[in-house]
Amino acid sequence: MFWTLPTFMTWTRIVAIPLLVGVFYLPLAEPVRNLIATVMFIVFAATDWLDGYLARKLNQTSAFGAFLDPVADKFLVCASLLVLVHLQRTDVFVALIIIGREIAISALREWMAQIGASKSVAVHMIGKVKTTVQMVAIPFLLYNGMLWGVIDTGLWGRWLIWISAVLTVWSMVYYLQKAIPEIRARAK
Repeated sequence: MFWTLPTFMTWTRIVAIPLLVGVFYLPLAEPVRNLIATVMFIVFAATDWLDGYLARKLNQTSAFGAFLDPVADKFLVCASLLVLVHLQRTDVFVALIIIGREIAISALREWMAQIGASKSVAVHMIGKVKTTVQMVAIPFLLYNGMLWGVIDTGLWGRWLIWISAVLTVWSMVYYLQKAIPEIRARAK
């Protein structure tokens, strides 16, 4: 099922990522660029939930969709982090932790699938919490202003992205611990 509505939504999320980056090159006032990028990120992130919901509801799940969806998520997060580093709204160290973990765990999952042990590194609650915190931190950092005159999104975003980095390391350690018995068994 290569061309289903859920898969099309996932492709749209990937194709739209350069638009999110491009917003910061437009000759607009910074608050306007920030608002546009924030809204775009929230819409893209919402399509992640929506395409999964529709795939299950319309019975249009597929192996290709299951592969492409997390790839789109990782592209969105990585592109946003690179923009935030460029804008000096987050630390390079945080971006390296988050992007490095995504690469490492993706490679681990691929290897575990090849040896028939993918259940050892199946998605866990800590990974979901990490993703949720990231998906709140990133739009806060993209907006980088006062929300409703009360919430300093830049300040809250910086705290949340660091919490996300800690959760990122924690989740990576968790997945590695789950994989180590399989790794040891294969090394013999």
